[in-house]
Amino acid sequence: MDDQYVVGWGTLALINAALAQGKNRTGLNWFLLSLILGPLATLILLFVEKR
Repeated sequence: MDDQYVVGWGTLALINAALAQGKNRTGLNWFLLSLILGPLATLILLFVEKR
């Protein structure tokens, strides 16, 4: 697997965790979910309401 792909995917997961915490959601859960779903998790987070 290309190293740049792995670094980009991991960075996206960290960004999603920060975005989730900003919406009062569990950052760790969203980080792990983002490792699996990637950009799809970002789209979900964009449309989720803040708690």
